[in-house]
Amino acid sequence: MHKVAIIMGSKNDERIAKKAIEVLDDAGVSWELRVLSAHRQPEELREYVKNSDADVFITIAGLSAALPGVVASLTEKPVIGVPVSAKLGGLDALLSIVQMPSGVPVACVGIDNGANAAHLALRVLRAGSRRP
Repeated sequence: MHKVAIIMGSKNDERIAKKAIEVLDDAGVSWELRVLSAHRQPEELREYVKNSDADVFITIAGLSAALPGVVASLTEKPVIGVPVSAKLGGLDALLSIVQMPSGVPVACVGIDNGANAAHLALRVLRAGSRRP
């Protein structure tokens, strides 16, 4: 069982995923990394999210950054979005991630900040382990 699922919208986002992986490895938390585009692979993404046993999803996406919102629409589990500085300095992705509609929450960290996404995932996991 992987505690954290990291989904990148593109292989180009690997440098950001590596930052998250380093933090998770240092904490001894298991993870799984996938490249699944919300636009190019919607059915594969849906299947992966629906069948994942991860407790938290970290989603890394640039441009329109649809990936975090799509993942959040498919699960009740926490979703953390990492905007990528692909265009417009990452502001397009940042705004896309933070402006989710009511009922489809996505936590958002800073642009290209995969490490902070992992730190947030660790806090979510710790909070969940304290439940009665």
